[in-house]
Amino acid sequence: MWQAKYIQATLQKLYPNCDVQILGMTTTGDQILDTPLARIGGKGLFVKELETALADGSADLAVHSMKDVPMNLPEGFMLVATGEREDPRDAFISNDFNSLADLPHGSVVGTSSLRRQSQLQARFPHLKIESLRGNLQTRLRKLDEGQYAAIILAAAGLIRLGLANRIKTTISPQDSIPAVGQGALGIEINSKRQDLLHALAPLNHIDSQLCVAAERAFSRALAGSCTVPLGAYAQREGDEIVMTGFVASVDGKQMLRESTTGPTANPDALGRALAEKLIARGADKILAALDHIK
Repeated sequence: MWQAKYIQATLQKLYPNCDVQILGMTTTGDQILDTPLARIGGKGLFVKELETALADGSADLAVHSMKDVPMNLPEGFMLVATGEREDPRDAFISNDFNSLADLPHGSVVGTSSLRRQSQLQARFPHLKIESLRGNLQTRLRKLDEGQYAAIILAAAGLIRLGLANRIKTTISPQDSIPAVGQGALGIEINSKRQDLLHALAPLNHIDSQLCVAAERAFSRALAGSCTVPLGAYAQREGDEIVMTGFVASVDGKQMLRESTTGPTANPDALGRALAEKLIARGADKILAALDHIK
């Protein structure tokens, strides 16, 4: 809702004579809170209902967290803008400890992400990782009730909701490679609504769009979803994009990580090239093993 209101306010400022209304919706991903995302269908659970509203004309545009948007959109829909990225890092939240390194053996850490779980298990195999679902306030409440010694969340959500004071420390992208698109907002429309392209163009932040496009191409090449522990993080440096990505087993015992640099002119090619580097090292075998487990 914060994201929708933010885009509403931005559009209202751009077009003062335009009435911008919010059509509040609850997605399947918001409703099923007792099961890990990897078991119930992954990223599409947060966008399907919104796309139905775009298809039937009850909504003109949908606002998404880019990390929740499937790598391949259904036919008839398109992403027209990527908003300026907030802090893309993961955040460590605890009432009793200052960092992951401070957690005692057997401490319970909550996360809903296989990506985070695999990286945590690789660095801290003595910790116990348990599923954590619910909205931000629910997750923080579960921590405060003592169900977890610590939880890992996206820093962006906490910052946007004015809860940055709950962050004990942010985890560097070197130690926890973020989710593809983490911290960025995406604007989706019905592809028949070409009339909206010009009006929505000012919402696009070019650096964020280029970097997220590279990350999504990487994930697409590896069939990335909530059921695959992978991550990628791209940054623009002048006329180039510097990018790091990884693929891992859920327990973190197998982890492949690579980096690459390429021109901003073709972010999709850069993402695919990084994926190919990992496949050459056996990423496809890790992914095949995950499919077998599923």
